[in-house]
Amino acid sequence: MDKREAIGSWLSGPRAAAEQAGVDFGYRGEQLGLPEEGPGSIARPGRRIGALVVDWGLCLLIAYGLIADSYNEAAQIWAPIVLFVLMVLTVGTLGFTPGKRLFGLRVVSLATGTVNPLRALLRTVLLFLAVPALIWDRDGRGLHDQLARTVEVRI
Repeated sequence: MDKREAIGSWLSGPRAAAEQAGVDFGYRGEQLGLPEEGPGSIARPGRRIGALVVDWGLCLLIAYGLIADSYNEAAQIWAPIVLFVLMVLTVGTLGFTPGKRLFGLRVVSLATGTVNPLRALLRTVLLFLAVPALIWDRDGRGLHDQLARTVEVRI
């Protein structure tokens, strides 16, 4: 192995280096019994972040327009509270928020397929802590999804 190959494997990360060595990781969601692509497959990070941005924007509009006067600092306090309530209520009853629906995503329970309100509450609390959402497994599920035993899939 020459220097360029060693540097290339270091830059691409340990997964790419292991795949070059012949290790088969499979596709995201394979261990969970989910399809590789299409409906029911693991949601990609771009869609998940896009849905969160839409939900955050909606909550900012609600906070600025309905709860607080425009340009009021109180709206900055209310927007996260509105987002928290929105996520718990909509994911706990419908399985998706308005942003998730717009991006074609749904949160499902691994055991039953539907997310109950308590599981949605646990998932949302962990999501608001941020660190669990930033730690992912090889299937692309955040720690908040792992602990709540949920998965975000495409619909």
